Amino acid sequence: MKIMVLHGPNLNLLGKREPSVYGSVTLEEINQKLAELAGELGVEICCKQSNSEGELVDLLHRAAEEADAVVFNPGAFTHYSYALRDAVSAIGIPTIEVHLSNIYSREDFRKHSVIAPVASGHICGMGVTGYLLALRAAAALAGT
Repeated sequence: MKIMVLHGPNLNLLGKREPSVYGSVTLEEINQKLAELAGELGVEICCKQSNSEGELVDLLHRAAEEADAVVFNPGAFTHYSYALRDAVSAIGIPTIEVHLSNIYSREDFRKHSVIAPVASGHICGMGVTGYLLALRAAAALAGT
């Protein structure tokens, strides 16, 4: 089983960008923790990060061909990217939306996800633990 993990815009700055909101963990550290859990679960993961909406759409399309599920943090695209929403809807494999921070306790414009209604699940506000839960959920959903 293969799970694609997609990190959206500005997540390459984790550890430096607003640590009071996103924590001090880096994207590399998140990917390492995911790789460790993937090993325990017996699944393969492929982690990608992009600041480009179009590239994320392409990666979601690729996931439909190469993976059994997706863990996806769309970053700020969460709130307005109908292109990503349509891609998640179109790929036909379990997709778990994940956010480090609780988007519902932040600024008003961040309290709405256009992705959540078409995702298989939505996890937010749990920091790195949320990513690990999302990986477990994706593996469970893909295995059913």
